[in-house]
Amino acid sequence: MVHIKRVQENGADILAIIGEIDASSSIELDLAIAKSVGEGYRKILVNCSALEYISSAGLGVFMSYIEELRDKNVVFVLYALKEKVLNTFSILGLADLLKIAGNKEEAMKLANELSV
Repeated sequence: MVHIKRVQENGADILAIIGEIDASSSIELDLAIAKSVGEGYRKILVNCSALEYISSAGLGVFMSYIEELRDKNVVFVLYALKEKVLNTFSILGLADLLKIAGNKEEAMKLANELSV
């Protein structure tokens, strides 16, 4: 089960993922990202500090947005990933395709540097 909180801060939409993302809960992640993109946010940060587990379905949600985010000039940064979750991203090569920061401050700085 997953819960996703949204807050806006310094022009960024921050999604905080709490719990686990599996095949059934990946739909909620997809809807949350779609809403942020649809509302026109140019900086989307994803707080993964309370993300305990992510399945291939959850990873697929992130992957499905890479091209759209690039086309719309949206800066998308994941941050505060637990080691086992980060390892999953790294093993599958997603750490090279997605921006990942250690904490919120680094994520915000990166987003500000990359935003057009």
